[in-house]
Amino acid sequence: MLGIPQVKRILSNEQEMINFAAELAATLSSGNTVFLQGDLGAGKTTIVRGILRYFGHKGAVKSPTYTLVEPYSLNDRELYHFDLYRLGDPEELEYMGGRDYFDSSAICLVEWPEKADGFLPKPDINLLISYHPNGREVLIE
Repeated sequence: MLGIPQVKRILSNEQEMINFAAELAATLSSGNTVFLQGDLGAGKTTIVRGILRYFGHKGAVKSPTYTLVEPYSLNDRELYHFDLYRLGDPEELEYMGGRDYFDSSAICLVEWPEKADGFLPKPDINLLISYHPNGREVLIE
């Protein structure tokens, strides 16, 4: 699925988004970075929730809008969920030790990566999520 430079998927409902996220999670390995881009309410956190569930998370998943990052230790894997929506300046990520997260063997899931332009590594996978008449369109790069 991800060996092609760009793949477009139409996801009709939340369950399809969760299923897509599990499919995506199965391709991830330690050290991968995934960017999730899209308007408010487009489904970025829903996809993160599906990825975390794939790796064994049972609880609720909220965007770490105010804390910026939420760590998860799941089945001997470290995952970091970033929500950079409220980042005032990209340097704030540097002040909180952002590079350390990305220099590890963890999987990093980053919502609103454009808010930290210049301070993030290039993603292994970039998801562009947009509204579609039949649900959501996800462009995978």
